[in-house]
Amino acid sequence: MTEVVAGAPTRDSSPLEVFRIFLRLGLTSFGGPVAHLGYFRAEFVARRKWLDEAAFADIVALCQFLPGPASSQTGLSIGILRAGLPGALAAWLGFTLPSALAMMIFGYGIGRVGDLLHAAWLHGLKIVAVAVVANAVWGMAKSLCPDATRATIAIGAAILAIALPSSLGQIGAIIAGGLLGWWLIKGADVGSGAALQIGVPKRWTWPAGTLFFALLFGLPLLTAAIHNQALAEFDAFYRSGALVFGGGHVVLPLLQAAVVPPGWVGNDTFLAGYGAAQAVPGPLFTFSAYLGTVMGPAPNGWLGALVCLVAIFLPSPLLLIAALPHWETLRRKPAVQSMLRGVNAAVVGILLAALYNPVWTSAIFGPRDFAIGIVAFLALAIWAVPPWLVVIAGAAAAAIIE
Repeated sequence: MTEVVAGAPTRDSSPLEVFRIFLRLGLTSFGGPVAHLGYFRAEFVARRKWLDEAAFADIVALCQFLPGPASSQTGLSIGILRAGLPGALAAWLGFTLPSALAMMIFGYGIGRVGDLLHAAWLHGLKIVAVAVVANAVWGMAKSLCPDATRATIAIGAAILAIALPSSLGQIGAIIAGGLLGWWLIKGADVGSGAALQIGVPKRWTWPAGTLFFALLFGLPLLTAAIHNQALAEFDAFYRSGALVFGGGHVVLPLLQAAVVPPGWVGNDTFLAGYGAAQAVPGPLFTFSAYLGTVMGPAPNGWLGALVCLVAIFLPSPLLLIAALPHWETLRRKPAVQSMLRGVNAAVVGILLAALYNPVWTSAIFGPRDFAIGIVAFLALAIWAVPPWLVVIAGAAAAAIIE
């Protein structure tokens, strides 16, 4: 039976509407995983009010803790909350298809990565990402760090994430934030925030979790026994998606180790595709579509792209189906509420650290960049200009000034 919570927002969106909205985000969400969370917050919390700030932050905290691409998992979760499992599929397709198709086309040889990497409009997109992330951090900090305790947790998490710039630092900050919240933040209101209506039956949680681990440990054994290239590719990309924490750039060493040493993809070809991935919107995990396209042994081309793309993203819905039906009940417990308040403060700190590195350090190189960035922030935070329009304006401004 589907989990329904009294007082939950009505799930009144069709999968087609979810697909349409996420398709627009997939076409305009430049800047990487942290910026994606900013776009999601602007679209679904500030503009459409599908979620309140607390519910969005709780989902982000859960997705930051689970292995896999946190921004894509957040999108999947929003799709589930709005239109059930069909909504999750619609959200994933809409957000993923634009960049996956772009990377597959590049894999077929269209475009030159050198020209893309040094294009002024691409630098403008990176500047806009600074404004998007800054706006998200500012908005979430006002809601999630309203007192000295949580503000201190956020700053401590930011320092830890900067000192340990890896998934270890992020996970450590989240765990520390949860423990400090449990210790220092008492009297959490279990009724705060709107209840979530989870469109996934609880009876599916154990099969989904079992399938996740069965594929993780069973595919290598099956690959060793059968020696099938398609199965070997699926195994390698599934493991990369299942074992990475933090997503995005963190998955690159795993993918490089999976495809370069066996000779499936040359190292120069790998690096060229990674460079092209910086120029497309949407999740960086669609780099897998490029790798599947340029794969030496068959399946390659569009079929290889499909195999690798599905394999690397498959762990995420399995984990969410296993976790989300229990999440609403769990997040309402007083002790868990206290921990979540600390975790959410830590998430703000992690986003603040990411705002500095790599978002700011890769985009703001001088006064002109800062001027474009501060105007973009003003447009988002004060004038409430739609993010997609700010993206276009930022890219155009950088191209004109250059």
